[in-house]
Amino acid sequence: MTVSTDPRPAPENNSFGPAGWGGGARGALGQIAQIVDIHRLIATFRRRLKLFAAIAVLVLVVTVVVTARATPLYTATANLMIDTRKESVVDTTAVLSGLSADTGVVDTEVEVLKSRHLAERVVDVLKLQNDPEFNPALGKPGPVKSVMNGVASLFGAAAPDAARARMSQIDAQKEKEKVVDIVLDRLSIRRAGLTYVMSVSFTSEDPTKAAQIANTFADRYLLEQLEAKFDATRQANTWLNGRLSELRTEVEQAETAVAQYRASNNLLSTSGASLTEQEISAYNQQLAGVRTQQAEAEARLRTARAQLARGSTGEDVGEALGSLVVQQLRAQRATVSGRVADLSSRYGPRHPDMLRAQRELADIDSQIQAEIQRIISNLEAQAQVSRERTQSMASSLGGARGTLAANNAAAVRLNELERNAESVRTLYQSFLDRFKETSSQEGIEQSDARIVSRAAIPTGPSSPNIGLNLAIGLILAIAAGMAAVVIAEMLDSGVTTGDDIERKFHLPHLGSVPMLSSVADAVDRDETPVDYILKRPLSSFAEAVRALRASILYSRIGQDIQVITMTSALPAEGKTTTSLSLARVAAQSGARVILVDCDLRRRNVNRLLGVEPEVGLLEVLNRTTSLESAMHLDEPSGCMILPLAKNSFTPKDVFGSQAMTQLLTHLRSQFDLVILDTAPVLAVADTRVLAGQSDAVVFLTRWRKTPEKAIATAIKLLEQSGAHVAGIALTQVDMIAQSRYGYGDAGYYYADYKKYYAS
Repeated sequence: MTVSTDPRPAPENNSFGPAGWGGGARGALGQIAQIVDIHRLIATFRRRLKLFAAIAVLVLVVTVVVTARATPLYTATANLMIDTRKESVVDTTAVLSGLSADTGVVDTEVEVLKSRHLAERVVDVLKLQNDPEFNPALGKPGPVKSVMNGVASLFGAAAPDAARARMSQIDAQKEKEKVVDIVLDRLSIRRAGLTYVMSVSFTSEDPTKAAQIANTFADRYLLEQLEAKFDATRQANTWLNGRLSELRTEVEQAETAVAQYRASNNLLSTSGASLTEQEISAYNQQLAGVRTQQAEAEARLRTARAQLARGSTGEDVGEALGSLVVQQLRAQRATVSGRVADLSSRYGPRHPDMLRAQRELADIDSQIQAEIQRIISNLEAQAQVSRERTQSMASSLGGARGTLAANNAAAVRLNELERNAESVRTLYQSFLDRFKETSSQEGIEQSDARIVSRAAIPTGPSSPNIGLNLAIGLILAIAAGMAAVVIAEMLDSGVTTGDDIERKFHLPHLGSVPMLSSVADAVDRDETPVDYILKRPLSSFAEAVRALRASILYSRIGQDIQVITMTSALPAEGKTTTSLSLARVAAQSGARVILVDCDLRRRNVNRLLGVEPEVGLLEVLNRTTSLESAMHLDEPSGCMILPLAKNSFTPKDVFGSQAMTQLLTHLRSQFDLVILDTAPVLAVADTRVLAGQSDAVVFLTRWRKTPEKAIATAIKLLEQSGAHVAGIALTQVDMIAQSRYGYGDAGYYYADYKKYYAS
């Protein structure tokens, strides 16, 4: 947490005022700048500019070459439209309904045009399997193919063409599938916005072939729709015909069952009524008639009896009045009665003629009474017959009614059979009507789409599009270059700037020792750095070493730094050169300095100074010689050197011994600065022993060379040994390169301040 020590009050943050808005914007930009360091990105890009340029140029050249060598392709387009208007030739419902023109249907038809089935039909129709453009197995005819066929026949093997002719059915199908794949890749189907128009585009090396295939796709699509409707209608007719045969049999069976049931249950009928009902109706009419006749006969009989009961002789009975016999007898009686009256007046009552006439009259009267009795008897007989006829008719009517009741009970089943027969008959009739409709539709089906415009032969190639290819190539070149830069940065495990050190290892950056060739003039570039620092004490190289010395001495505030361990993670990182240069710079400043060569395996100090002493550090530690005898004076600078003698090596742990501790204690009392040039930490364990006995450890890292993992591992080992790592210093820094892209390091500004140093 950072605490402000500024005594001035903080300005009021008014986010609603202009200042507030400006402050908020600047704060947001500041946060973005903290997250994305533009200068660092620019520096990284400048550092990898050559790689970026190489990759970008390579990709661009490849794009140009591919574009130049690409085969020209031609694209032809045919336009189809989903037809929302339908012709109505016959007023019947189609078996397969037409397509609706909503968005989902149009998109579905677009996918149908892209279907593999349609592509296979186009391949079959145009025989594209025999076209080398679409069948890679054929190959384009040329001298190479002819030679291959000749060589194959020479050795008795089947030529490629002959072998292909004998390929199996499975291989032929696989070959066809590849052709279909190529055709589908060349096909492009798209919908024009939200309209009903679909564009069918095809690309080919031959413009005529492109137009032909595009038009074939359109024609096959329309034919597919018609065939689908043909097939649907044909299947419907076939199914309806079979169903009609079944229903016809069912109708016959149902009607036969009704007829047989009627016959077996006496339910025969004519004119809509059963025979029993007709019989009952006739009985009812006849019964009414006989009852009337009975009533009439009984009425005449009652009247006649009533007249006779009132003392009538019967002559006034209605039937007697109408009887011819009675009329004739009355006529005879009248005649006889007249004669009796005449005889009575002439002869008297006792006259034989009178008596004969009276007997004749009496005989006539008896005949009249007999006839009247016969008439009455006849009336009684007629009444009796009428009663018996009425009873017989009533009995017949009752029997018929009983039969009707039985028939009504049987009619329940009959009704069920009739309903079943009627339903089958209705279903049969509906299927028959539909069969006639579908039969009438066959041959007049219409497709649901139509061709708006057929594909014309293209006059110019659609690809390669040189401008577009170059633009895409440029974009790809830039993207590939940027990707190469990113990958190179990710793979670059070296350390470049002080910011890298502090960000990655959380240690101070003590300084950067430049590569002499990057800062020295041409005449001095052959000098060694340790000699150059004496020759040019005011140079930028010498100043860099002095800055390193200052950083080391002030790395632990409040504590003197006397014993310094110079080490690194790996060999060849400039430890000895930096140590000797540091010793000479410190000696030139008037300090008492001694450089101790602690690298038992290399002895690079001797190589730099060009000496081969007989005694050195190990002899002092073994007490075979004194310190004064082993030390060597570096006359140009005045510092002391404690080297390693020639051929001196020991497997013993001399640096962890009491003698080494005593030696360091003695050196502390004799010198202001003791520099220990040690071996690499990862290579030798001796360095960790010495590091724990020194006041500060200066960890040297070669600029952009030492892997980060090696640095982190070495520092971890030093910290585990109890050493105080004062920081990390960069060595062999190319200041020219650092000034171009080493953002985050003082070397970034080397071009601005290099003239400050004296030559």
